[in-house]
Amino acid sequence: MNTPTTKTNYPALYTLVTVFFFWGFIAAGNSIFIPFCKHYFSLDQFQSQLVDFAFYTAYYVGALLLFVLASVKNKDIIGIWGYKKSIVYGLLFSALGAGAMILAVEANWYTGMLAGLFIVALGFSLQQSAANPFAILLGDPKTGASRVNLGGGINSFGTMIGPLLVGFALFGTTASVTDEQIKALELNKVVILYMAVGLLFLAAAALFYFSKKVPKGISDEPIEKANKALTTMVIMTVLLGIFFTPVFSSYKSEEATIIEEISQEITILKQENQTDEMLRIVAVKEAEIATLKEPLEQSRMYWLTGALGVVVLSLLFAYNSAKKNTSGWGAMQYPQLILGMLAIFTYVGVEVAVGSNLGDLLGQEAFGKLATSETAPYISMYWGSLMIGRWAGAISVFNLSDQWKKLALIVVPLIAFGVVIGVNEASGKSMEALYFYGVCVLVQIIAFFISKDKPARTLFVFGVFGMLALLIGLFTTGIVAIYAFLSAGLACSIMWPSIFSLSIMGLGKYTSQGSAFLVMMILGGGIIPPLQGKLADIIGIHQSYIVGVLCFAYLTFFAWMVKRLLQKQGIQVDEVVVAGH
Repeated sequence: MNTPTTKTNYPALYTLVTVFFFWGFIAAGNSIFIPFCKHYFSLDQFQSQLVDFAFYTAYYVGALLLFVLASVKNKDIIGIWGYKKSIVYGLLFSALGAGAMILAVEANWYTGMLAGLFIVALGFSLQQSAANPFAILLGDPKTGASRVNLGGGINSFGTMIGPLLVGFALFGTTASVTDEQIKALELNKVVILYMAVGLLFLAAAALFYFSKKVPKGISDEPIEKANKALTTMVIMTVLLGIFFTPVFSSYKSEEATIIEEISQEITILKQENQTDEMLRIVAVKEAEIATLKEPLEQSRMYWLTGALGVVVLSLLFAYNSAKKNTSGWGAMQYPQLILGMLAIFTYVGVEVAVGSNLGDLLGQEAFGKLATSETAPYISMYWGSLMIGRWAGAISVFNLSDQWKKLALIVVPLIAFGVVIGVNEASGKSMEALYFYGVCVLVQIIAFFISKDKPARTLFVFGVFGMLALLIGLFTTGIVAIYAFLSAGLACSIMWPSIFSLSIMGLGKYTSQGSAFLVMMILGGGIIPPLQGKLADIIGIHQSYIVGVLCFAYLTFFAWMVKRLLQKQGIQVDEVVVAGH
């Protein structure tokens, strides 16, 4: 591999961190795009969550394809191409996705938009596989963590402003657009947004490609064999396809067609004068829809639960099989990695599901009945909560005295909270309802002090924090529940680095491969949100947040379990310090 330069290559680094920004901007912007699509295309909650399915499944598919190619060639594909070219290829892929998105928007074609997002995220998958090690390569390895954390901070800034810019692209400067008025909106600003994003992808790719100062980052080191792990992941992928297919096809079934026809009849009837006879006919037809929907929705839920079961059982199969015979399992021979894969799957799933379902939740009577165009500040605060925690988590990277570190741990989260408020108000959004959310930030600060920078303890404390926050949200309504659900972002903020560091401890020569397996489990963002969406269609959006409680429960269990597993291997977990993502 090219020898890292001692002096930091700032031009290349600044270009690289824009890539981190894109990931956060697009991902968080989806939280506004989802409720918009629900009303614009007359979708149910599950169908609207397919935005997340397309986006996060692409991460998994991209990482799996790289793993398959690496296994065939017995060499790391990213290493053969080099970090520089890999990022260029990823940016070009994302630019292609932006182009596909533009064409789909012009055609008002929802499935085409999903395909465009899939291609964008496929490019992100390639970029993410190369960007973190590339950041370390752009200077002294001793300061590599600081450069990675800079990228993480920029990523979090992207997640904060993504909902605001996407909201502006969809609704303009209008103070409020009712959900009924959404269907009449023109999407020309969305076209402009994705044209700008696509051009930025191309500009970043050109800057990387033509820069003489950016090292190639080529490596021809052989990879560790893991044939059984590869086979398990491929079979899991095929089974996921089998379980999702009946759900998708059910929307074109005879029952679904009849439901759609009756719904259209009800819409026409409601446009007429509201006589007692008309209301009676509407009630009869709505009862007919309910009768047809119940078995259809239950069937869909069974298949989606089965898809979740496929992931869990596949990983448990690997866990038990590797216990009996480690040969052929590669990094999966380590129990901490397999349980960590499920933890990353769960963490990404709950982080995305809470934010993606938030728009519909805020539209309920008990939560203020906000129009989709009015939810951007709240969704921005949710994703901004992740930024607040990550900025605080990055403090440990700097060589501060204990006294200064404690002070920074109080001041930095409050500054970050002020940034979220300030950016929203500068964009013309009223944030009065969220001023007292600072109390929740103070709770997070207390959690940081209890955690003491130790990954297992941090994950346990924040897992309990997330679980309690969502339980409070489930059993209350109004602003208290809103604050509680937003606090899930504060709980999620520090989880990625904690899970990652715990999962790859003690892997030795399998560390790189283990990291690749963990990145694959971003798949959770493509499965858990649609699952919650379908549950919301059945029991209601508010009650569907029980999914998040179960996710945080597993993450808390993982924190407890992994510490014991590592201690059995002679690894002192408490001696490791966790840095921000």
